[in-house]
Amino acid sequence: MIEERGRVVAVESGAVWVETLRQSTCSGCSVNAGCGQGILGRLGVGNRRGRVRALSSLKLAPGDEVVLGVGEDLLLKSALLFYLSPLLGLFALALLAARLGFGEPLVMAAGLAGFLLAWLLVRRLARRHSDDLAMQPVVLRALVGGPLGPV
Repeated sequence: MIEERGRVVAVESGAVWVETLRQSTCSGCSVNAGCGQGILGRLGVGNRRGRVRALSSLKLAPGDEVVLGVGEDLLLKSALLFYLSPLLGLFALALLAARLGFGEPLVMAAGLAGFLLAWLLVRRLARRHSDDLAMQPVVLRALVGGPLGPV
């Protein structure tokens, strides 16, 4: 289970809205000074807050600090679906167009069309399963103690 800390900002029946601070691991990286992500992090671009709806059976109130959990297998499957599918669509249609003997501009257009088609299918699939309880983050526990920081 992958865990992330956050602060409850709203409460619903059976769920809560949690705000988390997106943090980069760039502070521990040896190439932090020369990396574009590290530079953006120092400028404050990567320090956005993310809001997520999480299932909860705990009695929580806005301002409570919690630990959210997402299954590793769900995260891996989602990453493969969202990142690999559009690339496969791009390559599949580009290779098909090249195999059919189309010129380079049409092969590029076919690749772009394959990317967009796969992206639209992934988007449709994600919207269809957005209310699936098995794919929602859950509140693992409420934190008692010191403040979380500037969340």
